[in-house]
Amino acid sequence: MIFRSKRAIGKISRSSSSKRFGAQQNRLGGFKRFLMGCLKLGIIGAGVGALLVGAVVIYFTRQLPDIESISTYIPAETTKIYSADGVILAELHQEENRIRIPIDDISKTLQKTVIAMEDTDFYKHNGINIKGIMRALYRDIIAMAFVEGGSTLTQQLARNLFLEKQKKIERKIKEILMAIEIERKYTKVEILELYLNQVYWGHNAYGIESASQMYFGKKSKHLTLAEAAGLVGMLKGPELFSPFRYFDRFKRRQRVVLKRMEVLGIITAQQVEDAYNEKVSLASRKRHRYKAGFFSSYVVDQLIEMYGEETLYTSGMKVYTTLNYKLQQHAEAVVKKYMDYGKQVFVLKGERYPSLNYTEASLIAVDPRNGHVIAMQGGVDFSESQFNRTVQAHRQPGSAFKPFVYLAAFDKGFSPGSIVSDMPVTFNTIEGPYSPQNYSLKFSGNLPIRRAFEKSVNVVAVKLNDLVGPSTVVSMAKKAGIQSNLTPVLSLPLGANEVSMIELVQSYMVFANYGKKVAPVSILRIEDRNGVPLYNHRFKETQVLDENLVVTLVDTMRGIVDYGTGRGAKLPRPVAGKTGTTSDYKDAWFFGFVPQMVCATWVGNDDNQPMNRVTGGWVPAQMWKAFMKEALVGVPAQDFKYPRGMVKRRVNWDTKMLASADTPDDAKVTIEKYWVGTEPKVFDTLDMIEKAKRQAKRKLEEDGLVNDFFAM
Repeated sequence: MIFRSKRAIGKISRSSSSKRFGAQQNRLGGFKRFLMGCLKLGIIGAGVGALLVGAVVIYFTRQLPDIESISTYIPAETTKIYSADGVILAELHQEENRIRIPIDDISKTLQKTVIAMEDTDFYKHNGINIKGIMRALYRDIIAMAFVEGGSTLTQQLARNLFLEKQKKIERKIKEILMAIEIERKYTKVEILELYLNQVYWGHNAYGIESASQMYFGKKSKHLTLAEAAGLVGMLKGPELFSPFRYFDRFKRRQRVVLKRMEVLGIITAQQVEDAYNEKVSLASRKRHRYKAGFFSSYVVDQLIEMYGEETLYTSGMKVYTTLNYKLQQHAEAVVKKYMDYGKQVFVLKGERYPSLNYTEASLIAVDPRNGHVIAMQGGVDFSESQFNRTVQAHRQPGSAFKPFVYLAAFDKGFSPGSIVSDMPVTFNTIEGPYSPQNYSLKFSGNLPIRRAFEKSVNVVAVKLNDLVGPSTVVSMAKKAGIQSNLTPVLSLPLGANEVSMIELVQSYMVFANYGKKVAPVSILRIEDRNGVPLYNHRFKETQVLDENLVVTLVDTMRGIVDYGTGRGAKLPRPVAGKTGTTSDYKDAWFFGFVPQMVCATWVGNDDNQPMNRVTGGWVPAQMWKAFMKEALVGVPAQDFKYPRGMVKRRVNWDTKMLASADTPDDAKVTIEKYWVGTEPKVFDTLDMIEKAKRQAKRKLEEDGLVNDFFAM
């Protein structure tokens, strides 16, 4: 019993305590097992993670460029444009404004400012700033977008030199790996020097020296605290905080940088205020560094169309052009001279004018035999206005369009000696009555076509246009090279349609080249950086107009310069040309040529304000003459061809018949040219009595006698 009781009591006692102890043991064992499981999983996870990280690092490391190339880094090779006489007109590359300098030549203040604002721990980290990355990652997660990069200066250098600009995870990984490698191979001083020479500062300025000279006109080692803070502030957005464009924004960023330097203990509060209140003197901005700006930009536009902008600015091509730089400089001087000329006080037809009231001018010269553009001045000053008036402007040509009318008339059988009446006329048109007026507001009666052309008589030109048909005239103009839309109206000869200067120049090239069409060309050949040919201009010549018709036209155009409205352009050699003046004096032109060169000149206003009585035979003709006198030095005088199939006849303008011995002495009689078979064949026939009466009357008047019979 006792045994059983003890046993029973003992059993009961052991059962209660052992249960509690066992539960504790089980819990401890389970926790240990959990910890061990977690440890194992952690080790496995860490191993897998390490493998993954290692794989990622190896994968991206293999894609990275050679870090050693940093020490030999140079910008993409420059494309150069040359004139025909060997002058470099332009040097083109994306980093167009870069001056590399050693760090000893960079302001210490600027160095401290950059580090304070862009990478405070620059001298402490090994390429990456973990705190910065975590802070940026947190902000990116909150914003659900890439809003902050957390990049060190070394990372920025890696990105600027080798990587694309978009914020992508792949780029970020490469950037970190490259930064670590850069830090391993280069000192902090070398990295800072590379960064300051590479970073972009807006307006195509790369590197601190280029930026300092562009914005402040001084070397970077002379930058003040105020200037250094302003430049460093711009790095957040060089174009957005440019002092040239947004000076207020520039000043706000300058203050942010100065306050940051104060927080870091680099400068005092007083220095902040002194620097912020310091007057910032900006340098004059140089917009372009092209020589022969209008021509160079014209060539650049063609190159971009041929190869694309990126290739043009990075490939190191050599572009050889047609421009004669010596004559281009002369063209620029001539345009400037006649701009100054127009600013004088003039008295015209009794009225006093303070100036001629034109603000722009242009000139272009081309060799009609091969199309080479020899000189191109598309305005007064390329730095002030890049609008090229030789190729971009479309304006009314005035009477400079008349050659197409006379060419069509000759094609229809009219001769230079054909006589047309210059008397008032009214045409009934769909728009209503149309009565053309001459510039002089006077009428001359019967005129040979040749003389009407020389005097630029509007009425005769409009009558011929009506007789041959405006559509025929448009067809002639299109064949010669006019590409602009032309409406076949009666006022076509007076320049009713707008055209570009280079279009008309191409047409006059056809005249100078006796009907052969050659397109104007500015680029002769292009080579790559190694001298391998990429492009060679292929000469192409097409006969678009009948040679003898054009020779006849040119023969009559010589008279315009010798005796007509173009006398202001006369040279001691054969010259042909045509003046052009719009009826409201908005445009004045002269197109003239010798067999070796065609040159066109224009004056006017971009806003179409009228000038003060400026005609094509005045300022433009004088400009043309001033340019051509220099351009033709050493070029032998050459005569134009003479028309075939023509005869000369002595003609009375009043009767349109051959002059005879009986033709009155006061009659207008000249020797004119006609196509064979179209010349007048009948002589003036005067009644012998009428002739006797005139002779008798003259005798009586000489004797002081009066006879009523002769007064009849």
